[in-house]
Order: sequence, then structure tokens, then C-alpha cells
Amino acid sequence: MPAARPRLLYVTDLAYQARGRRYCDEDILLGSRLRADFDLALCHPRDAAALMDAFDAVVVRNSGPVLGYQAEYDAFRERALSAGTRVYNPLTGRADMAGKQYLLDLSAAGFPVIPTVDRPEDLHRLPRADRYVVKPKRGADSVGLRIVTPDAVPALADGATLIQPCVDFAHEISFYFVDHDFQYALYAPHPDRRWQLEPYDATPRDLEFARRFIDWNGLAHGIQRVDACRAPGGELLLVELEDLNPYLSLDALDDAGRDAFVAATTRSLHRFLAG
Repeated sequence: MPAARPRLLYVTDLAYQARGRRYCDEDILLGSRLRADFDLALCHPRDAAALMDAFDAVVVRNSGPVLGYQAEYDAFRERALSAGTRVYNPLTGRADMAGKQYLLDLSAAGFPVIPTVDRPEDLHRLPRADRYVVKPKRGADSVGLRIVTPDAVPALADGATLIQPCVDFAHEISFYFVDHDFQYALYAPHPDRRWQLEPYDATPRDLEFARRFIDWNGLAHGIQRVDACRAPGGELLLVELEDLNPYLSLDALDDAGRDAFVAATTRSLHRFLAG
């Protein structure tokens, strides 16, 4: 008798409407390719807690902002952690899956991050700017993000909101990793078109920047995306470290690039399941 194939519960919201992206296309593609090695079923994030016991692992993919189903997500996390359920990415991530507090921590620790504060007494740490970005700590996918004038900032620094200067950057770059292995980089050459991405030839210095955050997060397994902006002085600054359900922009890759990513993810999942 052949050995049973691992069973994966693939968590996605195929109906989620993302600005400038089609989450459903990406998950249909990746899910269909992973079926070569795994028995795989798709489910909505609201159903994951009720279904996960029948599977060897849960793979969280394009499940949309947690704010849309916070109670269900909290119940899923609690149940998975108490039962020892294998979740990919593992629930020990220190970045976006735990909220935006990491931007404050990294900024205070001197990492190359867009300067970030959340309290009135810390506003002096921010450089002067004509505009500031305000976003909730529990936000995602630009939900709740606003751009405000300096006079509006003090009233918004309430501890639940992040305040950052609006950086006049040249472009944004995203670096994609599976486990600790770099896979590819994409960039948006036009700052006003964030999701019109093109392949980017990352330099050794760029990768040193990105790997610093992957190492800091400490996930042994999983898919992570490091988002950065190119500041006016040429340096990179972290915008976001997505370690919960990063959109992968696989449609921006050629066939060879997509094949390589699927192969890397498949190997990673086998290692993860092997423990």
C-alpha cells in the first residue's frame, strides 16, 4: 500500500476584493500546483477552526485582513496553539501576524525602518514632514490608513494608532522568502501604482537589508515578504514585514519563476510536516 499523502487545509478567501490584485487567481494557481504532492482542501478563514482537526497541517494563504473576522481568527489561533496544530506560517511570527507593534520596536531599536511612534510624548522623534501617515496597529491592506497634516497628528497619537512621516520615496521593493531562502524581488517603478510590479534585480546590499528582518523574525518555516521603500538618500527603509498571509504577485513572474517558487514552497512544506 502506498503511504498516505499529507493532508493540507488551505485557508483562503477567494471572494476577497483587494485593490489592484486578484487573490483568488493566485490561490487557484498555487493550490492546484500543491496538489501534485498533497491532498488539499480549500476553506474560508471563518471555517478553519472547525475543520482543521481532519488535516495534517493548516496553510494560511490569501485570507484577507484579520480585522474582517477578528473573533474567528482569535479562536483559530487559540485552538491551534492549544492543540499543537501545525500552522504554516507558524503562529510564532513577531511581525504582521502579531499586529504593527514590531514597527515601533524596530524603529526604537535603530533598525532601518520608516520612523514610527504611537504616543504624543514620542512625536518629537519623527522628522518634520508636510504630511504624515496614520494607520491602526491592527490594520492590514491599507485598511484605515489616512494621510494627514501636521496639526492633526497630536490628537491621533492615542496608542492604538501608528504615526509615520509620509516619505517621498523613489519606489517600493518587495523581497520574497521561503523559509530563510530568498526567492525573487519585485518593485513598483511608479510610486502611485503600488501593485504594477516588475522583476527587480536585487543587489547583495539589498538582500543584506531584507535578510536582517527575516533573521529577526526567527521563523524556521514559511513564506515571508519584506516590503521596503527607496528613500531620497538611496537607502532602503522597511515598510512592512508580512509573515501571516503575504500576497505573492505570482502573476508578475515568468513560468520559470513560478515553477521555482512552487518547488521551494513544496520542499518547505515537506520539511515542515516532517518536523
